[in-house]
Amino acid sequence: MSGEGAPAACRVGAIVVNHDAGPALLACVESLRRAGVGEVVVVDNASTDGSLAALAAADGDVVLLPTGRNLGYGTAVNRGAERAAAEYLLVCNPDVVVDEALPQALLAVLDAHGDVALCGPRIDSADGTRYPSARAFPTLGVAIGHAFVGLFRPNNRWSRRYRLEDDAQDEHDVDWVSGACLLVRRTAFEAVGGFDERYFMYVEDLDLCWRLRRAGWRVRYVPKASAVHLQGVSSARRPYRMLVAHHASTWRFARRSAEGPERLLLPVVGAGLLARLAVALGQQLAVTRHAPRNRSHAAVD
Repeated sequence: MSGEGAPAACRVGAIVVNHDAGPALLACVESLRRAGVGEVVVVDNASTDGSLAALAAADGDVVLLPTGRNLGYGTAVNRGAERAAAEYLLVCNPDVVVDEALPQALLAVLDAHGDVALCGPRIDSADGTRYPSARAFPTLGVAIGHAFVGLFRPNNRWSRRYRLEDDAQDEHDVDWVSGACLLVRRTAFEAVGGFDERYFMYVEDLDLCWRLRRAGWRVRYVPKASAVHLQGVSSARRPYRMLVAHHASTWRFARRSAEGPERLLLPVVGAGLLARLAVALGQQLAVTRHAPRNRSHAAVD
């Protein structure tokens, strides 16, 4: 059975990128199975924690795709998309647990709107707070305010504008949604070349939605579909590398997306990102020194 109206199990394939996610990986896949997803492809970026073997023992139907090295998030998703057969791709972090109704709810939105390429659910943190999945493309001023003021005052007006922090309960169009959990139409995904593999970690979701929007597609936020995101299960093991990767990805997107007079300001943006990275690394070093067993890391999202 296929086509519009068919259950998600027949039309949705999940792609989970794993890198030392531990027990969270098994919880993620179990939630996908409860939600009725029949095809699950786990792309493993050279994990060494035994999580892949544990999953293989627990779920004999999961498709395991070891890469042999850490390819980064977007590249791994692309490899999973090549292996998956479904017409819609549910991209998930390994530390995400999806609600049972999520695949069908997101699929219904794509069925109802043929020009929507991608949609994302409401994402909650483990403590019940709302994770800012739906976001706006940042103007230069908003980006600067979010980047610098956000290091010291996360709840500033620039960050709120960028993260679209509201309590809207109805689905609506947005500029982009978090790659932690999203459903994308395969035809649209392939039409723009999937994730840009030059991004190792971070910003690849923003970049994908930006390219989809420029190609004429819409992106939609669906808060009635929900997932819980533990956040940072893998990246917390290597906080310094992740901070560098985040700033490098931000610089790449700035160079790609800047137009007109904004391009003249790119040297200033580059210098500002280097300064911000230095501050963020200093903050992380302080955290590490005072709490050597604490794996939390500086917020960079």
